[in-house]
Amino acid sequence: MSNSPFLERPGAVDGAGRDAGVPAHYGNPMAEQRALSDGLAVVDLSNRAVLTITGPDRLTWIDSLTSQSVARLTPGESSETLLLDPTGRLEYAVRLLDDGVALWLLLESDEAPGLLAWLDRMRFMLRVELADRSADFATIGTLGSPEVAAAEPNGVPLVWHDPWASVTPGGHQYAVIDRHPGADWTYSEILVPREALADLAALPAAGVLALEALRIAAWRPRFATEADDRTIPHELDWLRSAVHLSKGCYRGQETVAKVHNLGHPPRRLVMLHLDGSESVLPQPGDDVVDGDKVVGAITSSARHFELGPIALAVVKRTTDPLVTLTVRAADGIVAAAQEIVVPPEAGAEAHVPRLPRLGAVKR
Repeated sequence: MSNSPFLERPGAVDGAGRDAGVPAHYGNPMAEQRALSDGLAVVDLSNRAVLTITGPDRLTWIDSLTSQSVARLTPGESSETLLLDPTGRLEYAVRLLDDGVALWLLLESDEAPGLLAWLDRMRFMLRVELADRSADFATIGTLGSPEVAAAEPNGVPLVWHDPWASVTPGGHQYAVIDRHPGADWTYSEILVPREALADLAALPAAGVLALEALRIAAWRPRFATEADDRTIPHELDWLRSAVHLSKGCYRGQETVAKVHNLGHPPRRLVMLHLDGSESVLPQPGDDVVDGDKVVGAITSSARHFELGPIALAVVKRTTDPLVTLTVRAADGIVAAAQEIVVPPEAGAEAHVPRLPRLGAVKR
């Protein structure tokens, strides 16, 4: 993909890592957060991938392979699903939108080749066709409804609405809170013809740093940051939006059901309120410590325009939820107060009664 026209705006600073190729900010990340939060700005995500699956078997096929129930997805309806390995660990997280002719898959650009190749091997005799449409369509993010005309190649506007705002049918929330911060997360992604980016670059815009700060505050997991090669959905409270617990069998389903009904996820997601007195912002990968024991790692961090410095971290399940943790950042030690996303007791929802051992004497 060519460089985004948004990078030609005054003050635009290129993103890094997986966010390279689109602006991280335009010189004032805090003001950009406010505008984005108020629905007055767009975020250039044109470095992300867009895949399509066409054919009459597209929905039932993806339904049979992944964690969400999408066989009856209606035109214009949004969803999110996870592709797991046979042991239940995350391999891909995919945002889905069907327009009645094609199923559109939105994901990080570096994940697209692997997913496309895997899906191609799984087609067998099914009536499906795969395509990478990233060269034709670009992604624009928003938390409001600015004047962005979505592409409509098959008569349905290609707008993906994030289901994170509430627990989806068949899903489950581990977070124990009266009002989940995700309830205010009105995030959408709009697909536009790639040639329209030059005109859209004139709109009020925020960088990806602004989007990341608001995402962290909403406890919203991102596969590119919160997941690693050991992650299972329960650890990130991702059963909330991307897993249907009573649908049919799919790869990794046994682990999903077993942990949810009988066990506990080995790790859990927390949001950390960081001490900002030393102006040190920990970075992904920095150790999270309880006393002298490393209990986890930072996955995402940001400076929020209202909350100050915050982060998401994945820690051991047994970490005391009441203790103040510390983070070993490159520039110093930072105190971190926990806000519990996934509680230590998450899982074991079946409450199966303990059976007496064979030969045990009843009293």
